[in-house]
Amino acid sequence: MHICMNWPSISFDWNQARAFLATAEEGSLSAAARALGLTQPTLGRQVAALESALDVMLFERVGRSLKLTQSGVELLEHVRAMAEAASRISLTASGQSQTIEGKVRITASDVMSAYTLPPALKQLRALAPLLEIDVIAANDIRDLLRREADIAIRHVRPEQPDLIARLVREDKAHFYAAQSYLDERGMPTVEGGLSDHYFISFGDNDRMLGFLDPLGLGFTTDNFRLGSESGVVAWEMARSGLGIVIMVEEVAAQFPGMERVLGEIEPFVIPVWLTTHRELHTSRRIRLVFDLLADFLSKKTLAAGKS
Repeated sequence: MHICMNWPSISFDWNQARAFLATAEEGSLSAAARALGLTQPTLGRQVAALESALDVMLFERVGRSLKLTQSGVELLEHVRAMAEAASRISLTASGQSQTIEGKVRITASDVMSAYTLPPALKQLRALAPLLEIDVIAANDIRDLLRREADIAIRHVRPEQPDLIARLVREDKAHFYAAQSYLDERGMPTVEGGLSDHYFISFGDNDRMLGFLDPLGLGFTTDNFRLGSESGVVAWEMARSGLGIVIMVEEVAAQFPGMERVLGEIEPFVIPVWLTTHRELHTSRRIRLVFDLLADFLSKKTLAAGKS
């Protein structure tokens, strides 16, 4: 498909964008200059040239540190995408991606591992066929600092300073039920009350009730007679007509027999953080996998937003 480009509007060069990205991620001109192997005045001129070309201010000085302006924040994700694309172009052009080998362990929830990641793994196999990928489908948090995994996809931001974390998407989740359940029990409504309906929990009932309590719907343990620590198992229970379950809309859309219910309730917003160890981020194979996953997951968010 041919895309019509507005070439005159692209008035900056990649070196300027790279200087901006390094400064934003390293936190200062001096640290960014060291990372790129440049002098600080040279880096400063490149950032200033980008600001001039775009006619915006990207940083403001707060004490001795630099802080992104709102324009800088908005530009940052686009420049990150450029950097990831540039990295893949370099790898592809040199054939390096074909020679990157070794094991990379990715941990993610069982639902994401089963229903979201396979297309990304297919892309990864085509790009770097010698890589060995081990997917650890686990709903507990594996410790990257102890090397239980190289890359983690989590729904909470890690607090450890030695970890790099990037918010790559925000999923929306709703209540779903199989048509067979609805034929048997009827369509649930908040106004009609939920005491006669069965819900399927993820793991501990008390934790599930605590999660749902802010909705003010009066859920009790009587609503949750079935549950599993496995999100995949809970989803399959719901598909079998055993009850109502919470699921992200992207996964639910893959199963035509599942109907969204209780649409009057606001969706649950579930952040998705891509995380790796700061040292591992300099590894060619882990950097390749991290960047591909970041690109894949963020594009999935854009695709969902356009639907």
